[in-house]
Amino acid sequence: MSELLKTQEIIYSKGNAIKVYTDKDIASAYVAERIAKIIKGKQSTGERAVIGLATGSTPKGVYKELVRLHKDEGLSFRNVSTFNLDEYYPILPIDDQSYVSFMKNNLFNHIDIDSDYVHIPDGTLSIEGIQAYCDLYEQKIVDFGGLDIQLLGIGRTGHIGFNEPGAVSDSRTRLVTLNDITREDAKDDFGGKEKVPTQAITMGVQTITQAKEVILMALSSRKAEIIKKALEGEVSADIPATFLQRLSNVEYILDSEAASLLSK
Repeated sequence: MSELLKTQEIIYSKGNAIKVYTDKDIASAYVAERIAKIIKGKQSTGERAVIGLATGSTPKGVYKELVRLHKDEGLSFRNVSTFNLDEYYPILPIDDQSYVSFMKNNLFNHIDIDSDYVHIPDGTLSIEGIQAYCDLYEQKIVDFGGLDIQLLGIGRTGHIGFNEPGAVSDSRTRLVTLNDITREDAKDDFGGKEKVPTQAITMGVQTITQAKEVILMALSSRKAEIIKKALEGEVSADIPATFLQRLSNVEYILDSEAASLLSK
């Protein structure tokens, strides 16, 4: 754990901690340890840990470390329930680009989690069935006692989940239209922008911000500009990540590149 302390910690003006790491792997290991601590704490009291998960390149290092903790240090996920932020729509779970495939390949296939307690939005629903499904997704989170921690990345539009510019602070799980920049950033995964779905199912801003703890990660210089806006700009639906500024339970985990434009 001593290596995990090699971080520059800044106290943001809203009272939230920003941890800046020179090493992406150490940043990822720190977040994995945070999640593992919650899981172990719940195990000690016979409770279920409820973890909100994200996809994309940023959390891959976290999942790699969680797999290592399971295989090398015996961390069990038998008491864990997970809820993923989002999924493309429409998409089949067997498609390589689906977040079901992503989560299986990067985490679930390598740990001892019970698949009955894994929740990822369903990209195969009929349009008519989506709203009822989204309402049920919300209710399941409530029934499990709420999210103990929500892991987030951030898109270049400032989206958290797929809450694109214009998303309001009281939004819940729903079908949304993806921003053009978001689809552009996903084109390599799909083999062309024209193949990227135009819609997605996502947890809402309110769903995310009601988690007991929130961690937003950003790694790479590509995120520097939006991180500056998200952390130092005015709270606005134009950049949904700014809504996190209102929370007292959020922690920002950045690498030096992502933090490079922040005021020192």
